[in-house]
Amino acid sequence: MTKFIFLLITAVTVLSRPCYSDNAMQIYSTTKTLEGEWVLSADKQQGKATKHKLVAPLVGTDVVAMNFKLVGKGSTVQETLLPDTKKEMVSMYHCKDVACSEVKATHYCVKQNQPEMLANPLSTSNRLIYDCDMTTALCKSGQNHIHKITHEISNKGNHLKTTYTSWKASKYLKDSIYHFDRK
Repeated sequence: MTKFIFLLITAVTVLSRPCYSDNAMQIYSTTKTLEGEWVLSADKQQGKATKHKLVAPLVGTDVVAMNFKLVGKGSTVQETLLPDTKKEMVSMYHCKDVACSEVKATHYCVKQNQPEMLANPLSTSNRLIYDCDMTTALCKSGQNHIHKITHEISNKGNHLKTTYTSWKASKYLKDSIYHFDRK
């Protein structure tokens, strides 16, 4: 009986851990392809995110609204959303280890918190999904935070739809959606 309980506890522990992706290196490589400057698309915006008084003037202009750059000799991808504005936010994407067994991200938010995320193994070369790391206190908390980042790549890598999914009180709050075109 003791052996059965031990095996049951072990199985539950293993199954409740995040699934490490066999395609983590592919996910990270795809994230690196976003390198460059992006502007807010003139005709594809949806929702309230781009109607904000600090964001609306950028829509349809040549002003950079998102950029990705490689830092640390390519070991990290730095995403800057709304650079040089009061809504500027940064997300850092990197492999967990040299073997790239997992891709991690930290989002440095204007909400004054830093949710940690893990690449979802269901990510593809056209859709990158980063889910809140439920082993961290913030992701398990009721505090308002970004719980998921989704990058959808289309038009031969020249269009990017990015969705920041917010949670509050441990449940879905809203999606902030931005459409970008490569500059």
